[in-house]
Amino acid sequence: MGKKRENINKAKESGQVQDQNMANLFDYEIALQVQEGHEKGCPSQTNSDQETDEETFEEPPSVREDRRNIAMRMKERKFKALVEFRCRVEDAILGDYLFGKPSNKVGGEDNAKAIEQLKEITLWGVPLMPSKRHGGTDIVLLKFLEVKDYKVLEALEMLQRTLKWRKEFKADEIMEENLVPGFENLTYQNSSDKDGHPVPANQYRILGSEEKREKFLRWRVQYMEKAIKELRFQPGGTNSIVQIIDMKHAQGPTTKELRSVCRKSWKLFSDHYPHLIHLNIIINVPLWYYISHTFSSRLKTQRKKSKIVIARPGKVTSTLLKFIPPENLPVEYGGFKRDNDDDFSPEDKVSEVTVRANSFEHIRIPAPQAGVTLVWDLTVVGSCDVSYKEEFIPDDEGSYKVLLQNEKEKKKGEGVRNAFYISEPGKIVITFDNPLLKKTKVLYRYKTKPTVPIYVLNKK
Repeated sequence: MGKKRENINKAKESGQVQDQNMANLFDYEIALQVQEGHEKGCPSQTNSDQETDEETFEEPPSVREDRRNIAMRMKERKFKALVEFRCRVEDAILGDYLFGKPSNKVGGEDNAKAIEQLKEITLWGVPLMPSKRHGGTDIVLLKFLEVKDYKVLEALEMLQRTLKWRKEFKADEIMEENLVPGFENLTYQNSSDKDGHPVPANQYRILGSEEKREKFLRWRVQYMEKAIKELRFQPGGTNSIVQIIDMKHAQGPTTKELRSVCRKSWKLFSDHYPHLIHLNIIINVPLWYYISHTFSSRLKTQRKKSKIVIARPGKVTSTLLKFIPPENLPVEYGGFKRDNDDDFSPEDKVSEVTVRANSFEHIRIPAPQAGVTLVWDLTVVGSCDVSYKEEFIPDDEGSYKVLLQNEKEKKKGEGVRNAFYISEPGKIVITFDNPLLKKTKVLYRYKTKPTVPIYVLNKK
């Protein structure tokens, strides 16, 4: 026991640098909390007859001092919880009870070997041994503390349950499993939102047998693990994901099994992936789910409700574009992202134009250079469909216009890509006709690509 305590003391001393780093991190966090509290504490001028002047209002010094004291006590509580949690995790590793109850073995070669193996244990690629002084260790431990309101013993129990579940579920080896057969149409490339969070997209559907439902859960875990590999686990870095859940294929009378799958997956991620999901965006929700969520959300706190965004089928593209840039949103959802895209990259600029109610709007794409191919993307975002027409208009008045496309109706949320070889200077003109009483928005981008005409290649 003396040697074990000595190892723990050394681990505590080696973590002093981490303590200072986390103190700086908490300083930043508390500064944001103080600012938020100040904004909430200031009176607002809600009625015209109010005489309060917000610009000249100043809190009494005693109020500001009380707020600072509360923030400092909160900071101190969180910091003490993190230091204690580190010590308990280190003690659990050195005492060989990180996966549950302490081992009955005392000393011995097998016990020493088990402890040495535990010292190398990682979670999501981050070492858990605090004395290793890895930059991501505190980030991971904080996720368990935060979800348990900084109650150290509860956070430790959650960590132990998570590690035990990962071992039994074989979560660390799940990346090597071939789970695609049966789920070919459920796989999407990862994207990223406006703040850099990875955005995996998943689809729920009626699965039939219990075996398929269990396999689907493993597929969900595999996709979560893929997304987590994109995280940095550094102070100030991207340490959580935004998840799209598509319920387009969840329609039908047999919703009981789907509800069961939903409950299992939600519980699984809640129990073993604390604070790793920054936001859930659930799209194409069936009516039964929408009603169920609306009712249950009334029983939840505003903080919990803010973690979920619901979008009915008619609002999918407009909802997703609030969080995800169009160049990162898959084309299936009205964005511009395509697999193995040779024409555009995420860095290509996206522009927008508003088509007012009961009016026409034109997009003019210049094509001053001949011998190139002009490529463009467009998508309609809004509450209504529009008609549109694409044509090439030469600069030479003696040349003929070329009608490229004349769609009677362009569905909202449908991405379109088109291209045209420019044989003479001119411009592409895209005309939108919105006959309804609601305005809509069109996103588009374009670029030119050097092109060798087909007849030249045929001569060769």
